[in-house]
Amino acid sequence: QVQLVESGGGSVQAGGSLRLSCAASGYTYSNSACMGWFRQAPGKEREGVASIDSVGRTNYANSVKGRFTISRDNAKNTLYLQMNSLKPEDTAMYYCAAVNPWGGYCYTGADFAYWGQGTQVTVSS
Repeated sequence: QVQLVESGGGSVQAGGSLRLSCAASGYTYSNSACMGWFRQAPGKEREGVASIDSVGRTNYANSVKGRFTISRDNAKNTLYLQMNSLKPEDTAMYYCAAVNPWGGYCYTGADFAYWGQGTQVTVSS
């Protein structure tokens, strides 16, 4: 059974940093999957934040480019999201997700099959 478990959320002031982690278990394709971070704020639709493919190619939402960095450690089956220069509008529940490799382009619009339970990020002004 595939499990994705996020951690690292919390409350910070604007301008601060957080690093989110997502540990994958029970996942045959953990090292080759397309993986992504998503977020959802109250009353808003879920949005894709960043994605990374098996060889480290990344994509970012315009709203986080230059501030967030997605990375993965295949030896540890762990996905990361380093978030710097946080803004109040970054406040949301953050989710990691994965999809088995299918030979297509890895981006947050892909059909992600596996999701974590989320970790809350709150940025105060």
